[in-house]
Amino acid sequence: MRKTNRYPVKHANSLWQIYKTVSFWKVMKNFIFIQLGRYTPFLRVKNWLYQVFLQMKVGDKTAFALMVMPDIMFPEKIKVGANSVIGYNTTILAHEYLINEYRVGEVVIGDNVMIGANSTILPGVTIGDGAIVSAGTLVHKDVPPGTFVGGNPMQVIRTKEKMEKQVDDRWKDDEA
Repeated sequence: MRKTNRYPVKHANSLWQIYKTVSFWKVMKNFIFIQLGRYTPFLRVKNWLYQVFLQMKVGDKTAFALMVMPDIMFPEKIKVGANSVIGYNTTILAHEYLINEYRVGEVVIGDNVMIGANSTILPGVTIGDGAIVSAGTLVHKDVPPGTFVGGNPMQVIRTKEKMEKQVDDRWKDDEA
């Protein structure tokens, strides 16, 4: 189960009540800095924009590829560890607006994580250290550390133990 806070709404669906949830000016500011970050080819500048203007937690040497889309409403709920790669056109959501409620949840991406292109990460998810997320994956639940996952719906492709054995076997082959 994803870790989100749920907020019921009355009358119209929750998206019609968006500016009761978050300030219009905050969304405009976030939009501007996210668009700058999506297109800048300079990783240090991108990380600086996200840390300073969006209050995202971004670890050292983390790389957001071109066109990554952090949450526009609650980017401060996104935390990415050190030396991780977020692939091209990935979307990281910290909110979801539904008919009768909206939900907000922190997204935590660990150290040394690889997220493939065109993935979508839903709110309230934690991706453990050393995990690999295949391209085009919908991350709808937590990913254990060191695990290789992929698909829609997301499934475990290789556990941490199988991944470690595969690496050990490669080293043995190289030594032979």
